[in-house]
Amino acid sequence: MKHLKYIILVCLTISTIYSCKIQYGLTQPTSIDADSFQVNSFENTALLVEPGLTRDFKLALEDYVQDQTNYSLVTNNGDLIFEGEITDYRISPTTSTSSNTAAQNRLTISVRVRFINTNNAEDDVEQTFSFFYDYDGTAQLTGTLKTTAHEEIFDRLTQDIINATLAKW
Repeated sequence: MKHLKYIILVCLTISTIYSCKIQYGLTQPTSIDADSFQVNSFENTALLVEPGLTRDFKLALEDYVQDQTNYSLVTNNGDLIFEGEITDYRISPTTSTSSNTAAQNRLTISVRVRFINTNNAEDDVEQTFSFFYDYDGTAQLTGTLKTTAHEEIFDRLTQDIINATLAKW
């Protein structure tokens, strides 16, 4: 009788884990019926233009969709299309010192995304996403600091974009 309780507990645990994996699995967080996706170039319309930002963001979004779904990346005629603009790239002070210098700066990147499902227009989304990275006010946003800032911002932006378009969260 003692063993029966453990067997039932193990079976319930396994079935719960399995059902969660199906519902929240990382390999395809979507019920959107599609085979392929494409990411068009994101034009940089921000007042402060950072060279290479459009390419880096496009690649980050492509990589994230490929890592998280089973969709195939295509260059045209995709079932799912991501496109838009980088609308803001801004560095601003967030805190100051007693001598009125920046103690901390914030890099903010905003992206307007148009998501088009060529199979079902009801899934289409147009939304702006924004995220930031804070860094020391005495540091210059160059080299590895800039690379780290861009990567962290792109990680969050791509997650938010996928949640809003494919996962519908």
